[in-house]
Amino acid sequence: MSTVRITKIFSFDMAHALEGYNGLCKNIHGHTYHLRITISGTVRNEKDHPNDGMVMDFGILKKLVKKEILEKFDHSLVLNKSSRLLHTLSIQTNERLITTPFQPSCENLLLHFVSLLKPLLPQGMVLVAARLDETPTSYAEWLLSDQP
Repeated sequence: MSTVRITKIFSFDMAHALEGYNGLCKNIHGHTYHLRITISGTVRNEKDHPNDGMVMDFGILKKLVKKEILEKFDHSLVLNKSSRLLHTLSIQTNERLITTPFQPSCENLLLHFVSLLKPLLPQGMVLVAARLDETPTSYAEWLLSDQP
C-alpha cells in the first residue's frame, strides 16, 4: 500500500479589514484568494471498485470545501466581531457579512479553514497541508509536520 498526497486548488473573492492595523489594510479591501488543500491517504487498490487507483475522488474534496468555506466566504465581507467598522456600516440583511472572534488576517483565516476541514475528512484521509494565497506574492501555509 502506498501513501500519496493529493491537492485541490480553489479560488474565491472576499473583502476584509484588519481592525487596529497600522497600515492600509485597516480599511475594507478585497482579494482574490487561492486556497490549496492537500490530503494524504492510501491509494485504493481494488480492481472492481470505481475509485480504484485513487486516494480520494477530487469531487468529494471539492464538495467539502465548497460547503464549509466557499459558500460562506466567497464574495463576503469578513470583520472581527469587535470591529468599530460594524457600527459605522449600514449592512442590509441580505448582504454577505461574516464576523469572526479573531482578526481576519490571512494566517487566522487559514487556521480557521483548517479547523473546519480536519474533522470532516473521510476516515483514512489526513490533512497534511493548507495554503491560502492572499495576493500573487503573499500567502500563509499550514503544515501538519509543523504542529506539536
